[in-house]
Amino acid sequence: MGKSVVVFGLGQFGKSLALNLSSAGADVMAVDRDEELVASVADDVTQAKVADLENADAIKELGIGNMDVAVVAITSNLSASILSVVISKEEGIPYVIAKCSNERMATILQKTGADKIIYPEAEMGARAARVLTSNDFLDFFNIDDNLCAVEMKPHADWIGKSLKQLNLREKYNINVAAVKYRNELHAAFDPNRPLKENSDLLIIVERQNLNKLKNINR
Repeated sequence: MGKSVVVFGLGQFGKSLALNLSSAGADVMAVDRDEELVASVADDVTQAKVADLENADAIKELGIGNMDVAVVAITSNLSASILSVVISKEEGIPYVIAKCSNERMATILQKTGADKIIYPEAEMGARAARVLTSNDFLDFFNIDDNLCAVEMKPHADWIGKSLKQLNLREKYNINVAAVKYRNELHAAFDPNRPLKENSDLLIIVERQNLNKLKNINR
């Protein structure tokens, strides 16, 4: 059984999160005060409910006590964000994630009980910057505070050689997690198979080694 998640706020981020969680098998309750937004996801999530998130009683009436995770995806209404975090914790939800637009908001929501703060816009900006400032990176993702996942083309002198021959883990402290070939991702890629020019690599790397990865052969 997948996790149960309540998503408060169905703006662009909240709606996308709710739909993607649902398609991934999670039990999702999507909540917003806007009836049209709630109706737009009703057919694709487990439960879609209209509620005034500035009203503590209205949040309690949702019946969220059995949820595994709450995501407070509201940045335009601090009062609603605070109440959603506070009531989620009071109702017994073990893990509450809050979307924030600035440090002040983050500090307030942490003090009211949020377990994790996220800055989606800032993270997207950092991700785009990584891609745009490198001729090699096709995409970039943060895994945690230390690890990153980078999708990149193999360097010119890697082509025709196998992962075993290249020994990238020892040389550069990076780990090739998967190889994409003809738009198919292969996690169990044969380490003795030579890399081709039209293959992409999904590499796990520590932040401290990102520049080393970018500067190979330069």
